[in-house]
Amino acid sequence: QVQLIESGGGLVQAGGSLRLSCAASERTFSLYPMGWFRQAPGKERYFVAAISRSGASTYYADSVKGRFSISRDNAKNTVDLQMNSLKREDTAVYYCARNVRADLVYPRYREMRVYDSWGQGTQVTVSS
Repeated sequence: QVQLIESGGGLVQAGGSLRLSCAASERTFSLYPMGWFRQAPGKERYFVAAISRSGASTYYADSVKGRFSISRDNAKNTVDLQMNSLKREDTAVYYCARNVRADLVYPRYREMRVYDSWGQGTQVTVSS
């Protein structure tokens, strides 16, 4: 498995923006699609966004479409999540993960079972 480290979380007012970053430890980073998930207190972990190996294709949960943007830099082994127009319901711990099965077929890319190497998560709190 690859080590993933998320950063960039914090406290922000509703309507504000945050940019999360996930750094991978291995040079094989570019061989796999990547994803972001989030988990609110007392709830399951849900899919947020995914990106193909090259970055040419991106996928989003309906709840964040138009507000969030996923990108990657294969030279730096990082995948970012730009979050704009944040809402209170975006409050959660955000995790990045490697799509080890390289499966970007709907709906499988939204399922945790195709991912491994989860990071420790970064807390995002949106206040009203």
